[in-house]
Amino acid sequence: MSDELTMPQVVDDLADKSDFHRATKDVLAGISGGIAQVLVGQPFDITKVRLQTSSTSTTAFKVIKDLIKNEGVSAFYKGTTTPLIGVGLCVSSQFGTNEAMKRYFHRKNNFQSPTLRLSEYYVCGFVSGSANAFLATPIEHVRIRLQVQTKSLAEAEYRGAIDCIKKLLAEGKLMRGFTPTISRTSHGFGVYFLSYETMICGERKRGVARENIPAWKLCLFGALSGSLLWMMVYPFDVIKSVMQTDKLRKPVYGNNVVEVAKNIYRERGAGAFLKGFGPTMLRSLPVNGATFTTFEMAMRLMN
Repeated sequence: MSDELTMPQVVDDLADKSDFHRATKDVLAGISGGIAQVLVGQPFDITKVRLQTSSTSTTAFKVIKDLIKNEGVSAFYKGTTTPLIGVGLCVSSQFGTNEAMKRYFHRKNNFQSPTLRLSEYYVCGFVSGSANAFLATPIEHVRIRLQVQTKSLAEAEYRGAIDCIKKLLAEGKLMRGFTPTISRTSHGFGVYFLSYETMICGERKRGVARENIPAWKLCLFGALSGSLLWMMVYPFDVIKSVMQTDKLRKPVYGNNVVEVAKNIYRERGAGAFLKGFGPTMLRSLPVNGATFTTFEMAMRLMN
């Protein structure tokens, strides 16, 4: 795939509107996409986390069966409050930063073309993912701590999102897992947005205007882009989950990515780095399909 291939932008980057107006639309559409992402993906996510952090051999089916039996169906949405707010902010950050970076490249190129080079689209996503890591790390840390609790709130270590945040802050551990998170999100989102734009380009070549691409295709493109993201970075997510569920003091698996990776390999073997991959891929299809479709539709409504 040539780096000189040009592709259409996510939204009309060259529209004659103020940056503030565009940024506001990006943020609002991103929040909408984030809410859709959480509501669709939370049941898959809690299954993935429990598979990743289980010290014994188990399967997705057993995790789901035990969760329903011991905690009830509502447990699939355990810890949802924090991501519902936080993921909305994260997704608005992802799309907002991505759009801002595209406008930067257009200015740098003196608006010579309505599209960017592949390398520039990748950089836009890379910067977006890097910025996102500062939000995603604490949000995912709190969510994961709540998701792995199996006791009732009265007996649990954390009695809700606020209580968890307070205790993590008191220990100075709220940002634990930042390194694997930024490793995952930077390259991951570079691939994510680049892949999506490539598929949008295919529609443009067929003479279909972006605003006329049907919702089912937007959903399909988003689903495939999300799958590619996880294929590229999944082991980092396993390391992050293990770090964020380990003991806050004297962690069993170590204090940094290298130590944790070595200890996971020593204890569970190479297969551990793909543990939970199946549910994650199943989750990525509807979640990312819903995210991109909601974002695009929200942008169309605000035009």
